[in-house]
Amino acid sequence: MGGGRPVTAGGQWPIRVVLLVGVAGACGDRTDEPSASLDFPAPPPTATASVSRVDFVGSAACASCHTTQHDAWSASTHGRAGNRPGRDQIIAPFDGRAIPFADGTVTPRIRSGSYEFVVRQTGFRDTTFVVSGVIGRGHMLGGGTQGFLTSMLDGTERFLPWDWSDAESTWFCNTGSRLDQGWIPIGRSLRMADCGDWPPVRPIGTVDRFANCQDCHGSQITASFDADAHRFDTEYTTLQVNCESCHGPAREHVERAEAGTLADGVALTSLAYLEKDESLGVCLQCHALKDVIKPGYLPGEPFEEYYALKFAVLGDQPYFADGRVRSFAYQANHLASACYLQGPMDCVSCHEPHSQGYWDTNKRPLASPLDDGQCTSCHASKAENPEAHTFHPPASAGARCVSCHMPYLQHPEVGPEIAFARSDHTIAVPRPVFDGDLGIVGACAGCHEDQTPLQLQGQTRRWWGELKPHRPLIQGQVDELRARNVTEAADLLLIPDEVDPLIQFQALARLVTGYLQADSELPTTVVDRLTGLTASPDLDVRSLALAALHWSRGQDPATRRTLVAALGSAPNDAALRGRWVLALGFLGDRHRERGESRASERAYRKALELVPGNPRVTANLGLLYNQDGRSAGAVALFRESLAADPVQPLNWVNLGIALAAEGDVAGARQAYEEAIRLNPFEAVAHFNLGNLHQRAQRLDAAVASYQRAVAADPGLGRAHFEAGRTLIRLERYTEALPHARRAVEFMPDHASSRQMLSDLLQVVGP
Repeated sequence: MGGGRPVTAGGQWPIRVVLLVGVAGACGDRTDEPSASLDFPAPPPTATASVSRVDFVGSAACASCHTTQHDAWSASTHGRAGNRPGRDQIIAPFDGRAIPFADGTVTPRIRSGSYEFVVRQTGFRDTTFVVSGVIGRGHMLGGGTQGFLTSMLDGTERFLPWDWSDAESTWFCNTGSRLDQGWIPIGRSLRMADCGDWPPVRPIGTVDRFANCQDCHGSQITASFDADAHRFDTEYTTLQVNCESCHGPAREHVERAEAGTLADGVALTSLAYLEKDESLGVCLQCHALKDVIKPGYLPGEPFEEYYALKFAVLGDQPYFADGRVRSFAYQANHLASACYLQGPMDCVSCHEPHSQGYWDTNKRPLASPLDDGQCTSCHASKAENPEAHTFHPPASAGARCVSCHMPYLQHPEVGPEIAFARSDHTIAVPRPVFDGDLGIVGACAGCHEDQTPLQLQGQTRRWWGELKPHRPLIQGQVDELRARNVTEAADLLLIPDEVDPLIQFQALARLVTGYLQADSELPTTVVDRLTGLTASPDLDVRSLALAALHWSRGQDPATRRTLVAALGSAPNDAALRGRWVLALGFLGDRHRERGESRASERAYRKALELVPGNPRVTANLGLLYNQDGRSAGAVALFRESLAADPVQPLNWVNLGIALAAEGDVAGARQAYEEAIRLNPFEAVAHFNLGNLHQRAQRLDAAVASYQRAVAADPGLGRAHFEAGRTLIRLERYTEALPHARRAVEFMPDHASSRQMLSDLLQVVGP
């Protein structure tokens, strides 16, 4: 949800709605249009999904034939990853003891077999949230947590803002989007609204209307807006990670087994003989940051048509130059490890997939995640005389392979107060000075706190000699800060012959965001390097390189031929085109946020060349036009988008805002009411309709609309402010007071809200 700007003398705020980052569009006067002979081929027809929910049968159907594997899975962290609430699942204390906040309490309790949180805040009625699902069970070695879901009236299943840390035995919440202090234990110094997910906002499933955790915390999760039911439809098989999450839909396999016809084919792909990257792809469905190409993924569908694993790097920096976690990430930085790049290592090289136990590369079980056998089954020479390599006593922690090469590192974005350390899957060489410069408490510093990075570096050299040099693209990112122009930067960041896909994508993203401009002159050497990367076997790298050329040299005939040929010969056109548009959309959004309208529109125009007529593309350009005050053009764009796809409640809101700016109040009202008809829980539609009522002096109607807005989204501080202000005009001061309190709660820096609350307290009393 985007911010708004005042448009009336009365100070009312319309809320402008920003759609997904990366979905882009274009319109306006076309200039320097390429020759028709160099037009992009039309997008392929949208593929019909090959998998549906009825194709899944659940893990119980596997138990009778695959008893050993099913039993191992049942006791594993996947098998116990989540469930409906119950004593065998919940580790947090639902004992009736209140969790104290500065402005109230939250009490976890069990009542008539139901697990609940009761919220009490001064000046408000108590609110009870019933727990509908439990995520996690404190399993993780570096700090495990447990979270809780609740069912909302709009059909979403959302995370509650209070989590339990098993390692710290405390309740905590994530303040990242409010205080930017990470995960903090709950106490009297913390306001409830300091928790970023208060009121509950994050649903499970991929829902572009809200920040979400995608489809990972359960199995076969889908969440989509049902236009007929006028609410979201959230479905999942289980909150465990079940067999079919990895193996794909098993209905046909089970039916053949029951009919005795497996000799005709097992109708299920064996995971035992996958190539390295295919095997990794099974795990990275969940154990990776990823950007959405399109919603609705179910296991068994082509994953790359739904998600892009490396695009989370574009516009963000989740990893350091060498792939280690810089903010918050999962295990996709395995792609930056030498064991993957120069060897056969995938996830199941170390992790037994059913029990989540550990084994070596010969599938011999290991007793512990810290067992050296994970490494010495490949690096056998190190096992001959371990102390000669480790320089630590054999039984000590410092003698373990993982202590030095896969240390548990706290994810920085989480902060230091709640344990959330994860083993470093880049499998890096300890580099004390380099680590210290990055702010990483590396393997050596984690134990030897009394020594400086320089001292530790000296010791590593005495023991092992000169450290292994960084790979070229890692060193290139380190040195790029000294680059004076695009040519020097490209020399460091673009090395097409390097097979290092995650790091290569990071380096390319730096060039795109830091040096390339729309339709500019580029040195031939830079164009050649970008062109070389368009042949990358990695789909993410290839698509970003194509987008970079399109952005910077898309009007050049020779470059244009390269771009057109790339789509014409692509066997996976939808996946490639989706990523390409994602990159151009990012550039359009980035420049729009900076107020650079011309550059933003160029990016959207280029995206439109790839997906002409796309309704969401057109809508995003409408947002740019609205932002620029080109409301007539925005109206046309939103109408075009809605003609192609009328079931877009947020687009009806945006159309209403554009119509209001044009002075068409009746049209704006109709647009808001259509948004509400489609989705009665669309808070911003109720809010903007309330603004129209207030300007027309229909104060009772305005109050009703604002109250519907805050019923749908209690954290919408602007709606609380306008509701309170309107109630004051109606001299309904007692009713205004709770709204004033909520306005201050969610907009503590808004002076008018604070003054309103102060005035009301004098009139009504505390």
